[in-house]
Amino acid sequence: MTIEDNIAALPRQMEPIIQDSLLISFTTEFNRVWSSNGSKAKPATFWRPAPGPDALPGYFPLGDVLIPGDANINGEVVAAVVCERDLKGVANARGKALARPVDFELVWKETGAPNVARLSIWRPLAPVGYVALGQVCTNDHCKPSLNSMRCVRVDLVVAANLGELIWNDKGSGAKMSFSAFAIEPPTAAAGDILFAAGTFAGIQGYGKPAAPSSAYALRMQIPVQLSEPPQAPVLGGYAKPPESEPATVTHVARLPWFAVRDHAHPGEQFRNSPYYALKRTDQYVLIGYERNESDTYRAKKWTAPRAQSAVTMRMFHSFTAMEIVKAWPSVPLSDIRMTRFSACLPKALTHTEASSNGWNELRPQIVIAMVPKQSAVAVYQMQSHYELVREDGTQVAVDFGYTDDSSVLLTQYPPQSIESVGSCPSLTTDIPAEPGIDSASVEALPSPGLDVVTDSAP
Repeated sequence: MTIEDNIAALPRQMEPIIQDSLLISFTTEFNRVWSSNGSKAKPATFWRPAPGPDALPGYFPLGDVLIPGDANINGEVVAAVVCERDLKGVANARGKALARPVDFELVWKETGAPNVARLSIWRPLAPVGYVALGQVCTNDHCKPSLNSMRCVRVDLVVAANLGELIWNDKGSGAKMSFSAFAIEPPTAAAGDILFAAGTFAGIQGYGKPAAPSSAYALRMQIPVQLSEPPQAPVLGGYAKPPESEPATVTHVARLPWFAVRDHAHPGEQFRNSPYYALKRTDQYVLIGYERNESDTYRAKKWTAPRAQSAVTMRMFHSFTAMEIVKAWPSVPLSDIRMTRFSACLPKALTHTEASSNGWNELRPQIVIAMVPKQSAVAVYQMQSHYELVREDGTQVAVDFGYTDDSSVLLTQYPPQSIESVGSCPSLTTDIPAEPGIDSASVEALPSPGLDVVTDSAP
């Protein structure tokens, strides 16, 4: 068969996403297969992803792409392509990640207007243990080549849903009826990204199936690089310590380009920053210091503001469309050029596994301590700051903060016990909290004669 070639400028090569022995990359190069121009059906064009042999050797499409209209999509649209990972001679017990289809089944063919080029659409029949993520077209009525696409091992994908209608052949005059739908990934669990390959799901007829059995999405885990947390501060004398301890980058999550809105069309964003980094920096911040030079115990109360800000979080979401403690995007993407996905950050990155109030708790916290005689006490709280940067290091949107209620640290001088965060129940106090000020429960190992509590407003 003959396919019209459309060559776009090669983007710099992206480091592939690795899932077991599957390599996933993306291409902005496509070959035009067929256009509905000349028929009475709505304008639409079928394209074949064309991973360049120099930039992406060994990569295959997962199916063809259908775009409304007849504009050239080269450099504008991005589609996933896949390759078998070289395991250096080590056998994979699960089998290869990719397989050729064993055959094709006809879904639709153009048999209408005499001045319209022929088209046929085929459903790949995958071997046992594999599934097809898209359909393939030819500009004749012959079956596609078995090397025109690849099927993926079933454990490397997830079942997906049918989205909105992309195109149907109404008005074409064809003897068979046909509808093509977008593929919508399900909602991702924490730490996962589920994304569509950019292909379509085509059926005979004009009604949308209630329960599709042939729609699938790719999946990946969000990689997070971990570093040692900051060292717990220790009060080494009676002098007041600095207001904050050195900050340490403890988590770096790597997000693919399509999971971040960066106010550029997909091809440009993919070329400019194939990956983004969400960096979390942890730092102990001094809540309060007190030196008791008397011979009696002294009660001391401090108010600790939280780093969370509703305004900042709204700004960050507005710029990036990202969510912190739930999956995003919140609604299906309307732009057909965008890679459809669902992503959710790992809980260890966002603190949600350790805080009962979390990101919605914005009120200041009360910390109360009984300072022993002839002693000094310093109370610290962990604060985290998040920054999203492109691959070139430039910042996206605004940074934002989080105060971890579970990481209040007390240290005193002279030391009377091991001072660390523990799991002892919080001690009570008869000192009432100020109205409008609230706190999450914080647990610390108290020193003998030293009570440390936090108050919560009713």
